[in-house]
Amino acid sequence: MARTHTTTHTIATLILLGVLVAAFVSLGNWQLRRADERHAISQAIDAGRQHIPLHLNANTPDSEFINWRKISASGTWLNSFTVLLENRNFKGMPGYWVATPLLIDASTHTAVLVLRGWLARPLGPGQTLPPIPAPEGTHTLSGELVDRVPRLFELWSFNHSTADRLPAKLPLPGHSLPQIQNLDLHAYAQSTGLKLLPTVVEQTSDDRDGLGREWPQPSLDADKNIGYAMQWFTFAAIAGIAWLVTAVGALRRRKTPAPKSPPPAQT
Repeated sequence: MARTHTTTHTIATLILLGVLVAAFVSLGNWQLRRADERHAISQAIDAGRQHIPLHLNANTPDSEFINWRKISASGTWLNSFTVLLENRNFKGMPGYWVATPLLIDASTHTAVLVLRGWLARPLGPGQTLPPIPAPEGTHTLSGELVDRVPRLFELWSFNHSTADRLPAKLPLPGHSLPQIQNLDLHAYAQSTGLKLLPTVVEQTSDDRDGLGREWPQPSLDADKNIGYAMQWFTFAAIAGIAWLVTAVGALRRRKTPAPKSPPPAQT
């Protein structure tokens, strides 16, 4: 009975250690893939910023819209189409990103969506949103390209299920500004009726409008992922050694004959 119990316990231990080895190796490989992704993003940023600066116009081919490429653009702000993107923090303070299209060709209604900057959210009771600067006339700005408005993860709930829902038609009555979590470029073009360039500008030039323009950058610390990967592989090696020790111990016990039971006492 004791030998059967020991065998069952050993098999369970070997299975558990084998699963741990596989899990730790898988986690280590995942961290290495994350490191490769961050290396690729870093290279893409460097490549984009090394391109010759581009001046946007209505006829700019799509192939020129390269992420992180420096650009300039001239046009007029369509302030009635401004959208406020909620829950965007800046230096630890809650607020909004101000997204406004810049009309670059009035004859074709061609515009480019510009993330103009960060606006503080009113915090105190009775405080209202400060007026958003709305320069008139032809305006020239500089910035960097991104392929879409950076998304903010949102937990869906019954009470907040319309947080990402853009109004079907802009501008809103009374010129109120919609406040949403995320903004899809295609949906925004449908709501505004504009012909939008398939890119987004993160403005970097200072318009003296009080908006913050330190845009968040992707995390590029691939060394941290490599360090995590080495930790997981170390755990896998420890579990593998424990598996071998357990297996060798089990084999030795199998080769050792079980002690014979003493003969029954004679009366």
